[in-house]
Amino acid sequence: MSEPVFPQRLLRTRLYEQVAEQITAWIADNNLREGDRLPPERELATRLGVSRATLSQALVALEVIGVVAVRHGDGTVLRGGGATRIVEAIRSHADRLPEIIETRDALETKIASLAATRRTDEDLARIDDALDAMADDIAAGGRGVEGDERFHGAVTAAAHSLLLARLMDEIGDLIKESRIESLSQPGRPRDSLAGHRAIADAIRAGDPAGAAEAMHEHVAMVSDVALLRPPR
Repeated sequence: MSEPVFPQRLLRTRLYEQVAEQITAWIADNNLREGDRLPPERELATRLGVSRATLSQALVALEVIGVVAVRHGDGTVLRGGGATRIVEAIRSHADRLPEIIETRDALETKIASLAATRRTDEDLARIDDALDAMADDIAAGGRGVEGDERFHGAVTAAAHSLLLARLMDEIGDLIKESRIESLSQPGRPRDSLAGHRAIADAIRAGDPAGAAEAMHEHVAMVSDVALLRPPR
């Protein structure tokens, strides 16, 4: 007797994935185009009948796949193009994240170690400027995305390794996606800033082992993102 054939198990759709699809359907129904702004989150959540927390998570997912841009002080703005199969695009991004995180950890821990032995006064000044920019943005209610990017760029430059800098540049866009997702987690911008300061302190002290450990702990912390958590 042949073995029975069971239907393939359906993947459980996360609530924020459903909401992301609702948002894109609402955008299409209202004929919105690139550059148009979505209503404030409170208003949009009411229209869609979902909580603001779930709406925020859906908007972040749409941001990392290029459908919208969330700008501090300017709201959520539609970008050109974007995905048409929303859930598939979100999950494709999520599938890439573990490898991105693994690669980032390997590269940046080495970069931090080298920066602690090779940094110049000019390098330290750039690192401090990036920390100040991130702190100012967070204090004003932003996520500190640009300051975060500047900080990691300054640390990479301080390592004075052209090959490592080139490798970081190769995965820059992928890291930017994960950066947006990470800094959108509640409380994450301030935690990330604290991690940056620990890295900077070790680099300034000329402590390569301490800088590598601080960077490893930082990457591990910022890698805890909603896209990688099981559905609830």
